[in-house]
Amino acid sequence: MGAGKNYLKLNDKVEVVAGKDKGRVGKITKVYPDSDKAKVEKINMIKRHMKPNMKNQQGGIIEMEAPMHVSNLMLICSKCAKAVRVKNSRLEDGTKVRVCKKCGESIEAGA
Repeated sequence: MGAGKNYLKLNDKVEVVAGKDKGRVGKITKVYPDSDKAKVEKINMIKRHMKPNMKNQQGGIIEMEAPMHVSNLMLICSKCAKAVRVKNSRLEDGTKVRVCKKCGESIEAGA
C-alpha cells in the first residue's frame, strides 16, 4: 500500500519535524515499510488501557510508542549533526549508499 520512498533504517537518529513532538530527537526502534511508518524511542507516546493477561499480570494504563509517518521525520547526519535531506547514490563497486545533501558524506546506519 505505501509505495513511498523510505530512506530510514533501524537505529537511525532522527528529528521530528511535524506534530506534537516537533523538534525532539530519537532513535528508530522499528520500521514498517508497508505503511511508511516508524517507531521512534520515547516519541509519539500513547496510553492504552490493558486488561490483565499472561504478559502483563497487572493490567491498567500502559504508555507505549506509536508509529509515526516517515514524512514527519528527518535523518540526522553524523558529520553535520543537523537534520538533513538524503539522496541515494552508488559507490564505484556498485553498492548503494545514503548521502547527506548538506555535506556530501555518506550516512551509515547506526552512526
